[in-house]
Amino acid sequence: MRDHVLALDQGTTSSRAIVFDRAGQPVAVAQKEFEQHYQRPGWVEHDPSDVWSSQVGVAAEALSRAGLQASDVAAVGIANQRETTLLWDRRTLKPVHNAIVWQDRRTAGVVDELRSRNVEPRVRELTGLLLDPYFSATKLTWLLDEVPGARERADAGELAFGTVDTWLTAKLTSGEVHVTDVSNASRTLLFDVNALEWSPELLELFRVPVSVLPEVVPTSGVVAEIGSGPLAGVPLAALAGDQQAATFGQACFAPGLAKNTYGTGCFLVLNTGAEPTISENRLLATIGWSRRTEAGVTRPTYALEGSVFTAGAVVQWLRDGLGVIRRSSDVEALALSVEDSGGVAFVPALTGLGAPHWDPYARGAVLGVTRGTTAGHIARAALEGIALQVADVVDAMRRDSGLPMQELRVDGGAASNDLLMQLQADVAGVTVVRPQVVETTALGAAYLAGLAVGFWSDEHEIASLWREDKRFTPRMEEARRRDMRERWDRAVERSKAWEVPS
Repeated sequence: MRDHVLALDQGTTSSRAIVFDRAGQPVAVAQKEFEQHYQRPGWVEHDPSDVWSSQVGVAAEALSRAGLQASDVAAVGIANQRETTLLWDRRTLKPVHNAIVWQDRRTAGVVDELRSRNVEPRVRELTGLLLDPYFSATKLTWLLDEVPGARERADAGELAFGTVDTWLTAKLTSGEVHVTDVSNASRTLLFDVNALEWSPELLELFRVPVSVLPEVVPTSGVVAEIGSGPLAGVPLAALAGDQQAATFGQACFAPGLAKNTYGTGCFLVLNTGAEPTISENRLLATIGWSRRTEAGVTRPTYALEGSVFTAGAVVQWLRDGLGVIRRSSDVEALALSVEDSGGVAFVPALTGLGAPHWDPYARGAVLGVTRGTTAGHIARAALEGIALQVADVVDAMRRDSGLPMQELRVDGGAASNDLLMQLQADVAGVTVVRPQVVETTALGAAYLAGLAVGFWSDEHEIASLWREDKRFTPRMEEARRRDMRERWDRAVERSKAWEVPS
């Protein structure tokens, strides 16, 4: 019997594969980090071959650790880093350039020029997004313009564009399938989230030929049977942007339920129901998911999202850049070596500021340093900076939705840090709830794939599998919280517009 589902969780700094059983419990996990390429300040790239080889490698490893073969797996689901942009030869599957990662800021000048033409209100109306280098459209335009011969080859139908889900699907099917799902399409700045199709108006604005675009399919639904390799014969049954997958994995099925994922960045997602909510507070309206069922394709579930660009990445910087910790997990003990941050504020704008500020020219700032400042103070300020960024998003989301958001479900690697979770509850004034399974990005991909093949019956069954691990309630005195927020606001203002536009 096919009693397991495999999730491929392709992230920004590593690829993971997790085998889940019918109770939604992880049976085996494999993970591999891959190299980040920083060609210039503000540029972030991945070698597409590293993305593929690391992902297929951990898939085989996870199956081996679980003692399973492909014939034991009911379905495969993919959750992927979003907005990261690839362009490749349709026939050979050879990329024309490295992948341009979502964190990349190289197109900030292009975005400035577009904004000066006052097109952002129309872009927001169509996509629910803001103009920012974060999204795929200007990255794709850069590839078409800057890679020699790329635009001519694209116009001739020789090249294929995709986000990471599209790239992995192409590789798993030897190039026979060129698709993306609605959750990833909604992050490109090219997709009309109301009409649920690629927008001719946006394609013209960003000068993108329709010939490079993938077909858009539901998030949950069989895309193809995997043709070769360790997963040969298994249905590929779900494609989902990682944050939408995590929202599904957290069983946030009703409007008003919210989750925050602590990964390379932080991503707070609030289920808003069957219609998009255009933000008045510089948040993003996005598509959460849709499903292919026996009755047809479901209307998408929409969400509001606040994207924080640097979260866990700042801990990696403390490890790799400063060398003050040996392992990322050591940051909690170092931060607990002091009672507070000693007046230090750390704005982790290492690749600019995301929601609700949206300043690609902001840069990281450590302020309030004195002769008495220690590595412990820096570490604690870094964790506070992560939590305070999220608190800004919580405030904006409360204003947009009109909902109190009294509970925030959390996941991702840094969600295991009890100090960070307590800081989050304190500075945002919200109860933070950590589930037993914190790898909810992979779990959401597994659930979406399992639903497509009848492995799980419906969302009610999935919701019944969600289990709480620990709850963190606000306990900081209001005066101290207010002082932290005010110091944070001053620090953020000092970090903005640091980089001079080229």
